[in-house]
Amino acid sequence: MRQFLRNLNPDEQVGLLFVLLFGLLALASLGGLLMSLGERRQGEADPGASSRLQGYHQVLRNSWLMALVFWIGWAAGPGVANLLFGLVSFFILREFISLSPTRRGDHRSLLLVFFAVLPLQYVLVWQHRLDLLTVFIPVYAFLALPVASALGNDPERFLERNAKLQWGVMVCVYGMSHVPALMLLEFPGFVGKSAFLVFYLVVVVQTCMLVQHLVNRRLSKPVAPQISLAFHWKGLGAGLLAGGLTGVLLTGITPFNPGRGLGMALIACAAGSLGHLVMKGIKRDRGVTHWGLGGRAVTGASGLLDRVDALCFAAPVFFHSVRWTFDL
Repeated sequence: MRQFLRNLNPDEQVGLLFVLLFGLLALASLGGLLMSLGERRQGEADPGASSRLQGYHQVLRNSWLMALVFWIGWAAGPGVANLLFGLVSFFILREFISLSPTRRGDHRSLLLVFFAVLPLQYVLVWQHRLDLLTVFIPVYAFLALPVASALGNDPERFLERNAKLQWGVMVCVYGMSHVPALMLLEFPGFVGKSAFLVFYLVVVVQTCMLVQHLVNRRLSKPVAPQISLAFHWKGLGAGLLAGGLTGVLLTGITPFNPGRGLGMALIACAAGSLGHLVMKGIKRDRGVTHWGLGGRAVTGASGLLDRVDALCFAAPVFFHSVRWTFDL
């Protein structure tokens, strides 16, 4: 088996990886369907079991979405992948802005964000400008946005309005843009296989979030009940353990050794989990439980940002940790 895998070229190896991934997701979906049918046959289902089943289906939908996005991006090539993730950033930023009150004086800043900052960030990814990619938004864009707002001649809640906009750009554009940027990293002896890094990141983060969800359901006394009733240190620890072990098992498809694989997985899982908690805090501040108005997101789906928020936090931390570790 190992010799068979070595005889495959990089594209064939990545293709086989996606075949296995979609096969596992299909089996998980079949299991969810059987559980749903069993619950319907019982008539009045246990509310707790029904809630856990809904959570299972939510995580499964998230996994299908990300798997499809990454597969389309890999199959269509780097240019289309970059465009695809740019569109994802556009839609999740729209969801974020839709729940952040804006005023007439913010119009210049919003135009600057959607039609200059967002496309320029992805142009930098497309052109492999990794050094400028890391500082363009947190330095240049963050200085330009309040200037555009000031020219709008509206001082009311000026600091709060600009902080919300900057935070949305940081999460939805800066964070998400580091996912396709992972495909640009070049390791000796790992040419053409950078898609494995994206797969590695998504799997370890999703494993961590799924285990946290399952463990937290059985715990009481959350750490920050006003922010989230489902965040516990024990759940976080279980998620980190599961994500770390998954990272070690997947080191064979990455340039990491088991020690580095464990470290990178723990870094990505911690960033994603704590970032998810932060996004819950923002939703509580806005008085909603899901992104999108009225329980329906501006994308026509139910909260696209809910599905990728952990990844938006994990991707830049993982990306820079890999670059610094391997001096790329």
